[in-house]
Amino acid sequence: MFESLSDRLQSVFEQLGRKGRLTEEDVNTAMREVRMALLEADVNLKVTKDFINRVKERAIGAEVQKSLKPSQQVIKIVHEELIATLGQPGRLNLSGPTPRVIMLVGLQGSGKTTTAAKLALMLRRDNRRPFLVAGDTYRPAAVEQLVTLAKQINIPYYQEGTTAPPPDICVRGVEAARKADATVVILDTAGRLQIDDEMMDELVAIRDRTQPAEILLVADAMTGQEAVRIAEGFNQRVGLTGLILTKVDGDARGGAAISMRAVTGVPIKFLGTGEKLDGLEVFHPDRLASRILGMGDVLSLIERAEQAFDMEEAERLQRKLLKNQFTLEDFLKQLQQVKRMGSIGQILDMLPGMGRLRQQLNIDNEEAQRQLKKVEAIINSMTPQERRNPKLLNASRKKRIAAGSGTTVQDVNALLRQFREMQHMMQMIGRGRFPRIPGLFN
Repeated sequence: MFESLSDRLQSVFEQLGRKGRLTEEDVNTAMREVRMALLEADVNLKVTKDFINRVKERAIGAEVQKSLKPSQQVIKIVHEELIATLGQPGRLNLSGPTPRVIMLVGLQGSGKTTTAAKLALMLRRDNRRPFLVAGDTYRPAAVEQLVTLAKQINIPYYQEGTTAPPPDICVRGVEAARKADATVVILDTAGRLQIDDEMMDELVAIRDRTQPAEILLVADAMTGQEAVRIAEGFNQRVGLTGLILTKVDGDARGGAAISMRAVTGVPIKFLGTGEKLDGLEVFHPDRLASRILGMGDVLSLIERAEQAFDMEEAERLQRKLLKNQFTLEDFLKQLQQVKRMGSIGQILDMLPGMGRLRQQLNIDNEEAQRQLKKVEAIINSMTPQERRNPKLLNASRKKRIAAGSGTTVQDVNALLRQFREMQHMMQMIGRGRFPRIPGLFN
């Protein structure tokens, strides 16, 4: 989401890095570039002005002038002020009598229903007992969607169809959750194409009758500054306690994420990525600021890996690798676990410096995903015996695999060649030798 902003800011810092001592004019020039970068990224004008003034005041002060590396000190200041603008880390208020009620609000199309299921799944991983309530009686198939998602992740739910008034459904849903011994109730409320009095009156009634511990606005990050105005409207009428930004992995310019908390004073609590139900992450301002400045986000990458990978399976595969017993079947399992971590682009952007390198090397995210799918299709078209022993693959078998996977024999041969090279490298590492990689250390 922040690619263009990240590129512009990194260019500014590279120019500063070429200078020894920074003059006030150097700082002013850099801040003009940063200001333009933020405005182009759709950051609110007032938020941009306040941010630039804070950074400039510190950057021309003693802490930079006395620094041995003033350009790095400016980057540090920008990082710290960006964190301050983004606010505090996202935390839910779940202490107190149970069940705690979380009320999701937002416009139609923002992803409320999917986010309700994502949040329920996250809460269950945190050893909570979530319960879903279908309170959207207006959008076609909203109730059916929530029920389908609840069944998919095995979360208990309550629904009455579309005839009863939503405040009544929500009240009875909370009571059903209490009887089911749930600790958290998530209310999926109705949205509209735009804010209107009827919608707000209904939300106020639900709020007053269910007394939610959290009222979270689900906002589409792709809507830019409009998302900020939407947040202000909801906050004035129902009193928001937090924000969930969805579609942050899209091609939005990112200004809404930086602006919403600063304009409304309401903290961002979660970021939604993709359509998969595990695509919800706790908001960490320091990590997001690091991503924006091209510093990566290794902690989030580690957390994704911990969720995606089976540690016992990983240890078993490590032993097989070192004994040179790694098969195409094992490779497929690893590939599927990596895919659960997110797209190749997301993973690379979380590694320090790799986001910029990915662009320099022109690593196309969609093309990389297509290649992964092709590899997966080829291996899935093999028999178990062929996966375990690729030496069985003669010309006729390769032709059958190519036809079954929608690829060519050349694609099959390329995969087998890469797999043999990987096996060879693992064998050398198992013997305590580091293989020579062309172009590295020479």
